[in-house]
Amino acid sequence: MSTTLLLSIALVSVILLLLLVIKAKVHPFIALLIASLFVAITTGIPAENIMKVILGGMGSLLGSIAAIIVLGAILGAIIETSGGADRLANRFARLCGPQRMVAALTTVAFILGLPVFFDVGFIIVVPLIYGFTKVMRVSPLKFGLPMAGMMLMVHVTVPTHPGPAAAAGLLNADLGWLMMTGIALSIPTGIVGYFVAKVLNRKKYHLSVQVLEQLQLTEPSGQTTPDSNKEAPGALLISGLIVLPILLIMLGTLLPPHLTPGSLPLQILTLVGSPAVALLITLALAAWLLGLRRGWTTEKLETLSNNAISTAAGVILVSGAGGAFGKVLVESGVGKALAGSLQTIHLPLIPAAFILSLALRASQGSATVAIVTTCGLLSTAVTGLGEMQLVLVALSACFGALGLSHVNDSGFWVVTRYLGLSVADGLRSWTVLTTLMGLCGFALTWGVWTLL
Repeated sequence: MSTTLLLSIALVSVILLLLLVIKAKVHPFIALLIASLFVAITTGIPAENIMKVILGGMGSLLGSIAAIIVLGAILGAIIETSGGADRLANRFARLCGPQRMVAALTTVAFILGLPVFFDVGFIIVVPLIYGFTKVMRVSPLKFGLPMAGMMLMVHVTVPTHPGPAAAAGLLNADLGWLMMTGIALSIPTGIVGYFVAKVLNRKKYHLSVQVLEQLQLTEPSGQTTPDSNKEAPGALLISGLIVLPILLIMLGTLLPPHLTPGSLPLQILTLVGSPAVALLITLALAAWLLGLRRGWTTEKLETLSNNAISTAAGVILVSGAGGAFGKVLVESGVGKALAGSLQTIHLPLIPAAFILSLALRASQGSATVAIVTTCGLLSTAVTGLGEMQLVLVALSACFGALGLSHVNDSGFWVVTRYLGLSVADGLRSWTVLTTLMGLCGFALTWGVWTLL
């Protein structure tokens, strides 16, 4: 099939998806499956393989995030019902002042994002976002949008994460220099993202009923309201429970290379440092410290868990369908066709890396796939470059993968579902934010390249 036809099919599939969700009001899960089938059939994927590809893409993504979303939702429900999130928000407001709270939390998101995958980190801080939202009586986007943007930026530029780490390996770039340069360029990019999010938040967005219910503490489905007859847990305890899974994941990432292979400490650390186990440990502590020790019954914990799982189910299904759509786009050859057509233009290396990665990100959704594919395609073109030049080419590809997060990206659905955004508003806010941050990072990278 020709490149033009493949790219046309990809474009039509995205338009079809947007029309189904925005105009026809079809549930995103169903709309994503329809779009996936459309791409699979029109690009000639064999009939006997179509559902294997779709279910494979869905299963691959859900295998990595389903348990995390459920455990994070239950942990958030316990923290929320205990009143701890509100207390932490009040304490933080007194320390920082209302005018500096968003900036302070965005800085916290930058630090938390260094060791933790984007989806995991964002889900962990959602209770914090809700708590601050209620205390300040503002939209959750005021905190959630800059925090999510900051965490995604770190995820695609710092080689504690798979995309930039793979970029260093494919281009033979020095990992240490890539980490230091990535952090150095991410700081001004993050500041720009903070102000962009501030401008985007001037618009009033209509939030989903589910998020409004949580923020207004209405209880149509029998959820338990925050304790009113007990003193809320201390801010330090709540902070510790939020940071604990991140700390465990960070230790499980950083320490294993320094331990003896096959040793018991390595096995224990590998286990407790996996995101699902880290969250499970934290959830057990939260259930005891915030619930049972304070007089909650096991029935109350069960009700909270059931309601949290029901709420998380929508996020899980839509994210899984987004993974299926992305998988079909990859299997159809759209990404390869796009990469090949862009390579024939013969752009200079830095803009070529950025544009190729950005286009791959837009066409198939995964930032990691966009980075890896781009660096693989450019691996022969960078022969003979100096150490710092290799780092900058890798970073250009990384910043390209930051932009154009939209309907074929599972992260788009996680952010929009938890912040209560419609698809149209998600495109107007989240997609715009990630793209402008990517362009800013690219401009800084190209500036450094020019100076060198």
